[in-house]
Amino acid sequence: MTKLKALNGFKDIVPGEVELWQHVENTARDIFARFSFSEIRMPILEKTELFARSIGEATDIVEKEMYTFVDKQITMRPEATASLLRAYIQHGLHVQKPVQRLFTIGPMFRHERPQKGRLRQFHQMDVEVLGASSPRVDAELMAMGALLLETLGIHVSLEMNSLGCPDCRPGFRKVLLDFIKERHGVLCDDCKRRSTTNPLRVLDCKNPVCREQVEEAPSIQDHLCDGCSEHFTAVQEGLNQLGVPYSLNKFMVRGLDYYSRTTFEFITTDLGAQAAVGAGGRYDGLVEQLGGSRNVPGIGFALGMERLILLLQQQEELSTPNVIDLFVVGLGEAASEFVFSLVHVLRKTGMQAAMDHEGRSLKSQMKQANKAGARFALIIGENELAEGMAVLRNMESQEQEEIGIGSNLEDISTLLVEKI
Repeated sequence: MTKLKALNGFKDIVPGEVELWQHVENTARDIFARFSFSEIRMPILEKTELFARSIGEATDIVEKEMYTFVDKQITMRPEATASLLRAYIQHGLHVQKPVQRLFTIGPMFRHERPQKGRLRQFHQMDVEVLGASSPRVDAELMAMGALLLETLGIHVSLEMNSLGCPDCRPGFRKVLLDFIKERHGVLCDDCKRRSTTNPLRVLDCKNPVCREQVEEAPSIQDHLCDGCSEHFTAVQEGLNQLGVPYSLNKFMVRGLDYYSRTTFEFITTDLGAQAAVGAGGRYDGLVEQLGGSRNVPGIGFALGMERLILLLQQQEELSTPNVIDLFVVGLGEAASEFVFSLVHVLRKTGMQAAMDHEGRSLKSQMKQANKAGARFALIIGENELAEGMAVLRNMESQEQEEIGIGSNLEDISTLLVEKI
């Protein structure tokens, strides 16, 4: 019989690895709370129109990568921002607070070629600030991302650009098109197509030939209107004030149509070609584009969970933390019956306790305790039970002591909580 496996591009997260995911998520929730972010959870399925209107019909995501049920015109979300904004508009969250700070953590879906750190079901942490146009918010958001990555022990560099606004981008687009036309014949097919739909994406092409051709391309930073130029300068001043290092990258345009003004990426050199572990930017017109108020600016970023986990797994000093406080060894039927009740009482106190249910030997149960990462083991046999005694062993130092146990499980629990 053929062994069933997960679909190509879809991955199980098994014990031993899932603890890393929990560590990243818990660290993120702590950092986000410090910056007054609240969690929101959205459904995986949305109307296809939502992503076509927000991401852009001419983008690779909408054209090639979405998982869409064509007969129902619904799509498994390829990114979080559009869904979050849909929920923000639908539930009138702007009425509750003029500025909403929201985050979500969950799976996204894109039909891409699977590779290291990039799967067809992938997970993102996504944060958005809605209702704030100040460049200080841009700087604060990037500082928060940098703090999270620093806290996790992940080393990145921050790169930033401005994409301008509907007032100044058309002028740059014309200059860029003239530049591209001179090199059109040597560009890849994707760039030739993009040059007529979204020429800024040509600057972001990963094809070596195309990258060489655009090395001398004009920079949008030289074509910003006064408002965008002042905003971009203020963002840089904010990052300097907060002590967050960054560099400017004129080629950064991002793959989604909704970005304007500030765009940024957190870059690592430890994952080969997949250099970005997180990215985002400002999208001041997107809420209106999706049917909300025209006066709601927005900015956000997403971090790729799979890439964060890969980076953490590369750290040799990283180890899975102990997950068991106490492994209770019961030897014999009567002792096992007693241990069964005791472990339940210990768990009710908040202790992480475990036991064997298969009647294994002392040696086998101690091996189980080691594999579970138990800090202590409590050994109770038939004789010990009769004498009201047990052996408490420190699994790290191997030191052990005899402790008295009575028949009252609550008293035993209290004693063990004091000793462990």
